[in-house]
Amino acid sequence: MVRLHSPILDRLTLLTRQIVEDTVLPHAEQVDRDGSWPEHSMRAFAQAGLLGLQVPGILGGHGQGLHALCHLTALIGQACPSSALCFGMHCVGTAVIAAKATDYQRDHYLREIAAGRHITTLALSESGTGAHFYLPETTMAAQGDRYLLNGTKQFVTNGGRADSYVVSTVASGGAAEGDFSCMIVDAGTPGLTWLAPWHGFGMRGNSSRGLRLADAPVPVQNLLGTEGDQVWYVFEVVAPYFLMAMAGTYLGIAQAAVDLAGEHLRNRRHSHTGGTLGELETMQTRYAAMWVALQKTRALVLEAAQRGDAGEPEALPYILACKADAGETAVALANDAMTICGGAAYRDNSRVAQLLRDARASHVMSPTTDMLRIWTGRALLGMPLL
Repeated sequence: MVRLHSPILDRLTLLTRQIVEDTVLPHAEQVDRDGSWPEHSMRAFAQAGLLGLQVPGILGGHGQGLHALCHLTALIGQACPSSALCFGMHCVGTAVIAAKATDYQRDHYLREIAAGRHITTLALSESGTGAHFYLPETTMAAQGDRYLLNGTKQFVTNGGRADSYVVSTVASGGAAEGDFSCMIVDAGTPGLTWLAPWHGFGMRGNSSRGLRLADAPVPVQNLLGTEGDQVWYVFEVVAPYFLMAMAGTYLGIAQAAVDLAGEHLRNRRHSHTGGTLGELETMQTRYAAMWVALQKTRALVLEAAQRGDAGEPEALPYILACKADAGETAVALANDAMTICGGAAYRDNSRVAQLLRDARASHVMSPTTDMLRIWTGRALLGMPLL
């Protein structure tokens, strides 16, 4: 498929590039060094109206799908992967809310998101079930016009920073394995407490924290869909939007690695020859291989996004494969850039080293690379994924 141009996406691209240049990039080193949540980035996205990327146009948003999401996260990730992850997870949470939003949820959440006044995110992962994010152990118990939630979530991006959290639970009636409910839990809900911040090896600015719920009361109107019906979210909404957001982020990292390697090859001169490092044939072939790997991954990610937006039945294996492939490419190209840039890349907290650390998170972030490979194979063979 050929990239689909649209006036809306072209405008959003220009807007995002400007924000990245003016706001995101100048603070990227500090975000990684201090492990600080990129408030400046999220504020700029909010003021520009980008938080409403996945909100329907009738509610004031942009009504965009997978293509726009992976495209914009790639632009942001090229400068600051942590900012891309925070923005991407907000967009995924928004898409999950929008998928089955009631009138109340449209007015109370989606319109506020589109207006730049509300940040949301997902809270699905748990330590007990690990990468199997679709098997929550958090429970919900009906009590009049509310539910009481109990459980502990882990690795919540934008943790303690968002205004709401899309939390997965076992249905109150006791659902079969793999069936669960999703609730919108507002920040400040009684019984909601945050665990200590996670100090990661990479993606250090995403404010990843554990979330504990102890008889946390959540209004009935905050239930997404109906109880226990949301296993469909896994492969209809959660997986496509999450995987494309992450694929875009890691594609941005891969692009940054290629750019930094190219810059070093063009500018690094040897005093004894006067020639640049790029004049060496071994470096030329290595750099060419990096570029080819990047273009292959970019083509797969774009194909997955466009097939997903078109609702094609065969889109699923493309979508499942793209996050795994983008992560592997980002790690490989960041590692190649470390080799090409030599000693300059090995200084403490160098830009290239940061890219390698951020890229490495792709393999352990659920769904893991191994899990995605299994699902891709099963999808191609016509087998049940779960």
